[in-house]
Amino acid sequence: MAQEFERRGPAEIPTHEGEALGLDAAGLSELRSAIAKWREGPVKRSLERMPARKDSFSTWSGVELPDLSTPADVRTDYMRDLGLPGEYPFTRGVQPTMYRGRLWTMRMFAGFGTPEQTNERFRYLLREGQTGLSTAFDFPTLMGYDSDSPRALGEVGMCGVAVDTLRDMEVLFDQIPLADVTTSMTINGPAVVLLGFYIALADARGVPRDKIGGTVQNDCLKEFIAQHAWLVPPRPAMRIVTDMIEYCSKEVPRWNTVSISGYHIREAGATAAQELAFTLADGLAYVESAIERGLAVDDFAPRLSFFFDVHNDFFEEIAKFRAARRMWARFMKERYGAARAESMKLRTHAQTAGVSLTAQQPYNNVARVALQAMAAVLGGTQSLHTNSMDETYALPTEDAVTIALRTQQIIAEESGVPNVADPLGGSYYVEWLTDRLEKEALDYIRRIDEMGGMVVAVEKGYPQREIARSAYEFERQLNDGSRVMVGVNGYRSAEDGDNIPTLKIDEAVQRNQLAELAKVKAGRSKVDVDQALSQVRDAARGGGNLMPPIIAAARVYCTEQEICDELRGVFGTYNDPAEF
Repeated sequence: MAQEFERRGPAEIPTHEGEALGLDAAGLSELRSAIAKWREGPVKRSLERMPARKDSFSTWSGVELPDLSTPADVRTDYMRDLGLPGEYPFTRGVQPTMYRGRLWTMRMFAGFGTPEQTNERFRYLLREGQTGLSTAFDFPTLMGYDSDSPRALGEVGMCGVAVDTLRDMEVLFDQIPLADVTTSMTINGPAVVLLGFYIALADARGVPRDKIGGTVQNDCLKEFIAQHAWLVPPRPAMRIVTDMIEYCSKEVPRWNTVSISGYHIREAGATAAQELAFTLADGLAYVESAIERGLAVDDFAPRLSFFFDVHNDFFEEIAKFRAARRMWARFMKERYGAARAESMKLRTHAQTAGVSLTAQQPYNNVARVALQAMAAVLGGTQSLHTNSMDETYALPTEDAVTIALRTQQIIAEESGVPNVADPLGGSYYVEWLTDRLEKEALDYIRRIDEMGGMVVAVEKGYPQREIARSAYEFERQLNDGSRVMVGVNGYRSAEDGDNIPTLKIDEAVQRNQLAELAKVKAGRSKVDVDQALSQVRDAARGGGNLMPPIIAAARVYCTEQEICDELRGVFGTYNDPAEF
């Protein structure tokens, strides 16, 4: 990205030069003396009788851990570095009352088969107490292809719902009040098209645009780094994202136009610090692109949201959420001059770690997900999806997804955890780990800044190589047994797996979807379609905002692929440089 921001510069690594938590200089000296005696006395004698289980201890991401954290390890200024919930730097949460005011949104990821089938699952989850919708699309839809494309053969409806036209969107959200339920759509490259479909649906139903709320993932940089479901090359992809930010900041003010996603970065093998760094660096790139467009930071930043993974290391994940809030607040205030508190708040969805689920002993996944969900809540998430125990085999069954939802409801209603804001704040270990992750992440961001920003870093393959190294190291640890996954390389049973019911998608889904798509194509006006697609093409070539012509194309039932093909025709396609 362009380096014309006066406030831009190398990321500053915090020094934390404040006093030790709760101690003055004399107290700190006394504590250090006591710790030295303790190590030479009780600790040394204990280790002689009972040696440590291993030579060193580290987090799941490889952060070497002390045997004990005390005020001597946490040099901080309370109001500068922690503050109060709902106040800068938001380390302790983005709302003053946190979950006392409102629980996190329970937003279970759902989508399979036809729009009719997914609509039924949506309505089931809402009846069971889910408070927001999250839409999973099938792979052809994610890649910008229609169900009748040769590239879609065998994939229609298999890993999510197939959406080809506005007609599918009408069925998908049948009987669902768009003004009352927020909707998340997990799609990136073709996100501009799916959001166009959704806005056109709201318009047709007479729902004012300022009443519809939700999120479209729309994180193109994350795709180039980790997930690889892109539509066009990085620079035109950034132009499309910026068009959406610009348009929605004025026309759809309750919509989160980008869900800046660390989830897939972590699932690809990143450490917690890498997930934190690369996610925030992606966010900074979107902010800079919007500012270059001429937008005022306080006009669009409040509608940027985030999406983080919640992995196995309980305290590391809690610390990651806390560090993310503090880092984002400081970047927005100090680098970009944001004045509104809402512009500085890192609001985030979280999802338990799909990569941590195991096919071996799948019932163990219930325990894993419960611990990860608890970490997300203690970390202060605003929205949460809990994975189902059977997702290593297939999309979740109704019974499995109900257990996953009930896990959140038990934490909400029975654990007592939501009753106090940031209940682990002030823990010497949590504060030490929060500082440590922030330091490591800022070091990565400094390197990215020096390269010229995240777009350049992606083009050079820098984050891709770093993630590949971390993924390799983790697999090496599993293979040599230094890292244990229960049921995989430790505590194995005679029977490695359990016979559990799984959801099977009928191959008739593709035939039915093709028949419905053919009906839509036969019933529309070719003149209207050709004119609408021409307007999309002209906007892409001429630099006009793409949202208005795409919404107009949705209204006349242009298909997703027809619109995406116009964008590919103007902007070109992209091949992965395969950096390792």
